[in-house]
Amino acid sequence: MAAVRLGKNHLRWCRACNLPIMESKDCPICGARTDEVALTPPADSRPAFDRDIENIRSVIDATYGEGTGKAVVPDGHVVILNKVPGLDRMDEVVCDGTVIATMRFDLGAGWKCILRMQGAMRLEGVLSKGFVVCDGGAVRFVQESKNLMAPGVDSVHPEVKAGDEVVIVTADGKVVAAGSAKMPAAEMVGGKGVAVKPRWYKPEERLERLAEHNWKDVVEANRGIIAKRVEEAVGFIKNTIEKNQLPAIVSFSGGKDSHACLLLTLDAGLELPVLFVDTGLEFDETVRFVHDTVERHGLKLIEEKAPTDAFFGNLVYFGPPSKDYRWCCKTNKLGPTVGAINRNFPDGVLSFIGQRKYESEARNAKPRIWRNPWTPGQLGASPIQNWSAMHVWLYIFSKNEPFNVWYTRGLDRIGCFLCPASDLAEFDAIEGKSARYSQWNDYLDKYADDRGLPPEWKKFGLWRWKNAPASVREEVERVTGKKVSDITKQTAKADDGPLRIRVQEGYSPCSIGFSIEAALSRPVDIKKISPFCHALGWVVEEDPEGEYVSANYVTIYREGAITSKGNVENDARNRIYQAWQVVVRAEQCVGCGLCAARCRPGALFMEDGKVRIKEDECIFCRDCFGPCPSANFSEDSDKDFEQ
Repeated sequence: MAAVRLGKNHLRWCRACNLPIMESKDCPICGARTDEVALTPPADSRPAFDRDIENIRSVIDATYGEGTGKAVVPDGHVVILNKVPGLDRMDEVVCDGTVIATMRFDLGAGWKCILRMQGAMRLEGVLSKGFVVCDGGAVRFVQESKNLMAPGVDSVHPEVKAGDEVVIVTADGKVVAAGSAKMPAAEMVGGKGVAVKPRWYKPEERLERLAEHNWKDVVEANRGIIAKRVEEAVGFIKNTIEKNQLPAIVSFSGGKDSHACLLLTLDAGLELPVLFVDTGLEFDETVRFVHDTVERHGLKLIEEKAPTDAFFGNLVYFGPPSKDYRWCCKTNKLGPTVGAINRNFPDGVLSFIGQRKYESEARNAKPRIWRNPWTPGQLGASPIQNWSAMHVWLYIFSKNEPFNVWYTRGLDRIGCFLCPASDLAEFDAIEGKSARYSQWNDYLDKYADDRGLPPEWKKFGLWRWKNAPASVREEVERVTGKKVSDITKQTAKADDGPLRIRVQEGYSPCSIGFSIEAALSRPVDIKKISPFCHALGWVVEEDPEGEYVSANYVTIYREGAITSKGNVENDARNRIYQAWQVVVRAEQCVGCGLCAARCRPGALFMEDGKVRIKEDECIFCRDCFGPCPSANFSEDSDKDFEQ
């Protein structure tokens, strides 16, 4: 995945003090010149907590031998993580002012530590496995970016397998490179072909272990820098309130960014009401943290809760939510948010929101003050729009504020415990540690069992997409040897009865305006439906694997989901109705011939007692959408699709 630049890299390092310094080219402690830490964009770095460090060390120990984890990441040294684009989760590990490794979560395999030269050199003298000893004559070629060939291998630890991370060393234990084994140990010595493909190989001077520090030292070194940020944000808050004659609140989710936003309003001398929307899918710890924070600061809490069955009660209709089918956002977040604003602030409200441009391209494109068409009456404003995650954390640390415990358990962002936007690495951190996650786990197991879905469907998180991206498909197919379309194909039907439809209440924003979802009561045959989609629009896109078909801003998925988009809400709802008409007529045709009789250009015709279509002759008049026994005698024939 390509790196995305969303703002300046603010992380610098004082080599003399061995301290991270934000923004300043001169160290506030000693006055020495600071160096920018070379981070992969978007460079939204954050502190590594104890659990993060334990995870890094345990993976290194498992790869290179007991004690190597502490050699690479020693006690008393500040560690910083930088999330970078990857297939699942990937973090650069910064220690002593340089990136020493990358932690990568591989689909189906879990965490892997990819050492850079500075990290690999720290293994000298403690390495007990995960090594390949190369012939002295091969060193020069490896350092020129050439592969280490099997004839150049003198010896290798016997446990090395193809695909393992390894370090290449000389006979006297000096590190030459770090890379990936391309064959097992038994084939390397005396064999032929590529033994190791180096990733990091250019000779570097090993950085000395410098002064030890903790996060209190980091806060103190950056206190003046953070104070300037706070001063600017406080001024922004006061000016925004003065310019907009609206009641003001703080939107608080329990995450670090909205937490910082709340603290800034207190620094501004304000005691604003706090709005918390409990989606019903929050971590128990998040709900307690919100209540504790509001109580500790003596603030008024406006809490809006989603209906008890808003999520699990709707699963029977919509199935698991996904990145491209987020029906839960409407039922559990958007609806309650709009309800809370309309009920408490009928004349409008100014809401301070912890939004940052480093979070996504969409948020980077937003202004600092904005109107949200999806939450009428709300004027949003972000005091921390230009802050990086490290700014936020140093500010919270400087206030000695308690923060959400899930940040210490491996999560870098806090949201719903089952959010389909989560990485598998996040679910790995949650499973077994959240009292609520077992409920979702059990649901996925039953859903898969009812539909004959194989274990890989859940293991690789394929429920998180209706149509998984090519990169995910390729990796899953590489690891499993199975096509994703076969893994997601439902070989059993949970309901073989007549088609039913459930249309999502509310909507969510999309690229052209409104997005609405619907769910059918059972899977459908895309090959059968696709020809009739020409009645929806002249451009029809069918997935070669038969997973979905799209036409006129409507997508119908094989498993029985429908998504629809429109410039206005009724357009999106009307397209849902049209898609339903196409599906039910194609799937449950009774052979009456009424639609063929109404088709003026003769695109529809009868064959073997069923209606067929000559796709090239369809003129999209939709006269075929008139009376139809399959549609009109459906239990949903009188459903009001437009609201």
